[in-house]
Amino acid sequence: MNNSVRELRTAAGWSQAHMADLLKVSRQTVNAIETGRYDPSLPLAFAIAHLFARSIEAIFTPDQEAA
Repeated sequence: MNNSVRELRTAAGWSQAHMADLLKVSRQTVNAIETGRYDPSLPLAFAIAHLFARSIEAIFTPDQEAA
């Protein structure tokens, strides 16, 4: 799964720790999502989409190799 979480977070001027606080997850979780090591649960993906006022599909896209 590819995502634009890092780009959106940095554009908002937030640290990973601040975004983690807003989502009530650990900073390590935010880092793992940004680096593609962890695909968020559906509720967390919805929370991230809501945080950035975008659709889930606008933030998370399937890997081309997996499609």
